Amino acid sequence: MTETAMRTGGQLIVDCLKAQGVEHVFCVPGESYLAVLDALHDADINVTVCRQEGGATMMADATARLTGRPGIVMVTRGPGATNASPGIHIAEHDSVPLIMFVGQIENGMRGRGAFQEMDYRAFFGSTAKWVTEIDDPARIPEIVSRAFHVAMQGRPGPVIIALPEDVLIETAAVAAGPRVEAIEIWPGQTQMAELQKRIWAAKKPIMILGGSGWSEKAVKSVERFAERFEMPVVTSFRRAMLFNGDHHNYAGELGIGPNPKLKARIEQSDLVILVGGRMAEMPSQSYTLFNIPAPQVDFVHVHADPEELGRVYHPTLGINATPRAFAAALETLQPPNTIPWASETKQAREDFLGWTEQPPRGPGALDMGQAMLWLRNYLPEDAVICNGAGNYAIWVGRFLRFRKYATQLAPNSGSMGFGVPAAVGAKRQFPDRMVVAFAGDGCFLMNGQEFATAVQYDLPIIAVIVDNGMYGTIRMHQEREYPGRVSATKLKNPDFAAYARAFGGHGERVEKTEEFGPAFERAVASGKPAILHCIVDPEAITPATTLTKLREASLAAKK
Repeated sequence: MTETAMRTGGQLIVDCLKAQGVEHVFCVPGESYLAVLDALHDADINVTVCRQEGGATMMADATARLTGRPGIVMVTRGPGATNASPGIHIAEHDSVPLIMFVGQIENGMRGRGAFQEMDYRAFFGSTAKWVTEIDDPARIPEIVSRAFHVAMQGRPGPVIIALPEDVLIETAAVAAGPRVEAIEIWPGQTQMAELQKRIWAAKKPIMILGGSGWSEKAVKSVERFAERFEMPVVTSFRRAMLFNGDHHNYAGELGIGPNPKLKARIEQSDLVILVGGRMAEMPSQSYTLFNIPAPQVDFVHVHADPEELGRVYHPTLGINATPRAFAAALETLQPPNTIPWASETKQAREDFLGWTEQPPRGPGALDMGQAMLWLRNYLPEDAVICNGAGNYAIWVGRFLRFRKYATQLAPNSGSMGFGVPAAVGAKRQFPDRMVVAFAGDGCFLMNGQEFATAVQYDLPIIAVIVDNGMYGTIRMHQEREYPGRVSATKLKNPDFAAYARAFGGHGERVEKTEEFGPAFERAVASGKPAILHCIVDPEAITPATTLTKLREASLAAKK
């Protein structure tokens, strides 16, 4: 078939995706976009059929985080689209390029309240970067091209494209269009000269890395900059993969419950360089770390979207640049002849090691801190680590080490249920890399059905379920605010190891610390998707405290 041969709308959608280099499509099928599914039958694109639209969207999100190109998900109209909405919110909050194609009613039925009719512009308008509907098959290449541009440019995010059924079977003779590449935004020479001037004048500078739009090359460029300038480097909430955790310049993650010494160090700095991130609620410690609108420190903010510069914090120096371009420009800066903050950098590293090297011993027979230490030594440096939301993620973020780019999949949005589908998406993208998903008992059952997808496609992910029989984060806050009044947070769970075996995977129950390592090794050796059902003491609510201590402290404070 020639590039401009007559094709149906469904064929044009698929040909446009091929022109953009799309390798994976995640979907839950629906009759509203059968023409696209039919076109995918003959396409050289990997189609992953999922069990729920939210999980499918999170899988697409995972591939986007790992590659920098938009993840592609397809869902049917009405309930299919609404089921996908948690994944869209995650992509928006975390600045992830994503394109969701949604089946839609025929144009001639619009406005009649037809079966599963929805106004997608109204529904997704506050969470997507762009929501549109195709009314002419000849415009498909134009709209798909624009969708890739919008998803990747500035602050990346999700795009929604509705596909009316009649448009997908109508025909047009148009070319698929060229591959879209994100346009790098380079910092000006004047800005870089000003940055060097401010660094030279500083006594206690620190750099914070966050956001999206990075690459392995950019991460390496920042690492070289940090070495030349002896600069302490911090990663923002759930962005630890942006700097090697074993590097002597790494000072830790600025997220929920950070190292108090790290928080104090940032507060005492005289120059803060924020690259790529937005310093949202979690890294900013509920917007208390810096004064609003004018931070109390010399504040340099580098971001790809000019609308983010000054949105919350007025920067002393604002630099509109993508992380990749800015990282490359750092190579041109020269360090001062003497570096007055060198001892501060060394101390920052020592503080980090003191915070993360040896977890405090918690209650119960299974200590997740010790399990994390075992994994730190066992996992290959390119292993992809995934998690959703919950207190169990504190152990993952604090005690594991992220040593390479594209090894961490975790939602800034705090969305439960992300870990398992993210692991499936990661394994589809990188089948030769080890992929581990962490989930709490409540978190896992948000999207645990996607374990079936892993089995269907023979994707040997390993899911570590941390089971304390409750919604632990909510219980923690409940004990802090309403001590002793437990309400709506208890859970009765199934045998998750048996659940794994029922789907055709490998499953084991782990009740003691010394059982964890051998069980993990057996899971790897099985070559199957696996679940380790880890039973932890409900008292072990965080590495630093127990539920009883939290409750007692709260009761004492209320007297």
